[in-house]
Amino acid sequence: MNTQFRKGVLEICVLALISKKDMYGYEIVQNISKVIDVNEGTIYPILRRLTKEEYFETYILESSEGPARKYYKLTELGNENLQKLLIEWKEFVKAVNILIDNKEGGNNFE
Repeated sequence: MNTQFRKGVLEICVLALISKKDMYGYEIVQNISKVIDVNEGTIYPILRRLTKEEYFETYILESSEGPARKYYKLTELGNENLQKLLIEWKEFVKAVNILIDNKEGGNNFE
């Protein structure tokens, strides 16, 4: 997938995943990488920025499988931002699909 496409949607993906359940960083990377080719170096800066913007709260839980893990929990502000981004995303995809499929009238775009 094109790098610019990825960068544009990763924030929505991170917010959407954490809206479903609290997750730790590596878990987020693993879930996103199932459908989009990403690595930790791409996701962790997004997590730091979104936490700084108060879209996430964090907490530490001990793990039986290794060191304690830092979990991310969506805040009300984060949920509001996610809903806004989802509306914008759906409108954007709809507009791009119109251009790609040329569904709205004219036969060409001269």
